[in-house]
Amino acid sequence: QVQLVESGGGLVQAGGSLRLSCAASGRTRSTYGMGWFRQAPGTGREFVAAISWSGGTTYYADSVKVRFTISRDNAKNTVYLQMNSLKPEDTAVYYCAAELRGTYPYTRGAAYWGQGTQVTVSS
Repeated sequence: QVQLVESGGGLVQAGGSLRLSCAASGRTRSTYGMGWFRQAPGTGREFVAAISWSGGTTYYADSVKVRFTISRDNAKNTVYLQMNSLKPEDTAVYYCAAELRGTYPYTRGAAYWGQGTQVTVSS
């Protein structure tokens, strides 16, 4: 089993920045492929970004390319999502995910999920 705990969400004005963190524990050998998803009210969960174990390969949803950056520190078993130039449409609950299923854009989701952290962007 893998446990994922997100932090760093909050309320920010449009154009601002936030950095989300996801700390993994447990069977972290399962965290080779990790990523972030989000779910806005009344919508389904959507892929945001993913990163390989080495960090050398990353994927992004078109809606966040250039503005968001995913990274990881394997020594700390932590994955980050730096979010810049935030827009009101980025408002959602953001979920960390491990053991991603399938390939980009990971429509099959993941085996492990965090509890989610709320990001709210005001206009």
